[in-house]
Amino acid sequence: MSAWQPTSVVLMAAVLAACGGGGGDSNASPAPTPTPTPTPTPQLTTLRADLGSPWSLAVLPDGRLLVTQRSGGLLRLSADGRQMEPIFGLPAVDAAGQGGLLDIALDPDFSQNGFLYLSFSEPGTGSESGRSGTAVFKARLQGAALVEGQVIFRQTPKVSGAGHYGSRLVFSRDKTLFVTLGERQQGSPAQDLGKTLGKVVRIARDGSMPPDNPALGPGAAPGIYSLGHRNPQGAALHPQTGELWVSEHGPQGGDEINRIVPGGNYGWPVRSYGCNYGDPVGDACRIGGGTHAPAYLEPLTYWVPISVAPAGLLFYTGAMFPEWQGQLFSGSLAGQALWRLRLSGTTVLERTALYGNLGERFRDVRQAPDGALLLLTDSGKLLRLYR
Repeated sequence: MSAWQPTSVVLMAAVLAACGGGGGDSNASPAPTPTPTPTPTPQLTTLRADLGSPWSLAVLPDGRLLVTQRSGGLLRLSADGRQMEPIFGLPAVDAAGQGGLLDIALDPDFSQNGFLYLSFSEPGTGSESGRSGTAVFKARLQGAALVEGQVIFRQTPKVSGAGHYGSRLVFSRDKTLFVTLGERQQGSPAQDLGKTLGKVVRIARDGSMPPDNPALGPGAAPGIYSLGHRNPQGAALHPQTGELWVSEHGPQGGDEINRIVPGGNYGWPVRSYGCNYGDPVGDACRIGGGTHAPAYLEPLTYWVPISVAPAGLLFYTGAMFPEWQGQLFSGSLAGQALWRLRLSGTTVLERTALYGNLGERFRDVRQAPDGALLLLTDSGKLLRLYR
């Protein structure tokens, strides 16, 4: 079944009355009502189908694309996807489980300085051997290589396991960088201010800590902007308010869309609309009763009874689909669909699953310069949704 539903268009035409008197023809027929021009149906096309577990993409100023692959590779593609070349000079990644090379973001002044930022699962060394954690790598793109590379942020502590790294990178209007961090399947550290597991952090472009980050008390790890997150794999800046919105995975059900406020606590693992793994799914099993308020911040919307595993997040601002202006788009892994959320302020009025008949795990969604949507799937596809 197709998840696409065309937008209804109502057209009104004025009926011209026949003129009387003055020698005019009183029996003249009214002018025919013009036939409305139908809105073209959105088209979905495959630009490439041979990528290796692509995780994220960034659009360069010249329209070319940078695509991360979870195994550790970074590719530069032509705008139409036909040409492809590897980029060298990347950090070593721990590409096990959900880990690897993850998100990519261009510096707000990329056209002048050429810097980009990558999040990845960094393997531990020495006493941390066998453990890993989310890290942020900054480098300058020069030709087909990354130069001047350095790690500017490390999640602490590194832990064993290969799940719940997060992680998305979003620049704020003041050019500081938001980094979403999973709790590495550890649960309770999401509430521990001494650790950056299960947090959103905000850092400067050189890795230092902005002085106006929320004051969370003595012992709080540097950079924490919000806490109580499970596995936030989608993040986007609201185009009007400049606020950060994130999507994150619940356990059995309870996937959330959250509006991030400085110092906000989003409840995990104390509150969730999801259920612990192994429990029969239903209202009785909601972790902590489900309801977050008043102790924790409520999600703007959540999915129950099953998880859709949201991944990638985008506010649409393009001209190609004017009927989508201001709407929120999210990929999904378990849900295998592109979700479109119609908003009124911070209220989610409607959620629609698109292209759920394709059987694809939609990992990321980005907007092209012409207003088309670019989608990455875990099967290795780069798709273009256009009109």
